[in-house]
Amino acid sequence: MAVVNFEIYKVLGTLSEDKDGKSKQLTCISWGRYNPKFDLRSWNSDYTTMTKGITLSLEEALALKDLLNKVDLEQAYNESIAERQAAKAAEK
Repeated sequence: MAVVNFEIYKVLGTLSEDKDGKSKQLTCISWGRYNPKFDLRSWNSDYTTMTKGITLSLEEALALKDLLNKVDLEQAYNESIAERQAAKAAEK
């Protein structure tokens, strides 16, 4: 397996922690020799094990921030739940 070189410059925040102690975090990280990017993924406590995640450039992170500020997340979630329940009821 290839060695992945990275350096975490800043942990911006923790979103959640699972029962195994892995924390889903937003970090500013550099992969290989590239400039730092924003990264969202789960890590163990000593940052030696990671899950698949998503890496965003500054422009992408700003666009996501703008989108999240515009969207009513609770409403979107509740509407999605209602649509799913209606679809399951229609299958019966």
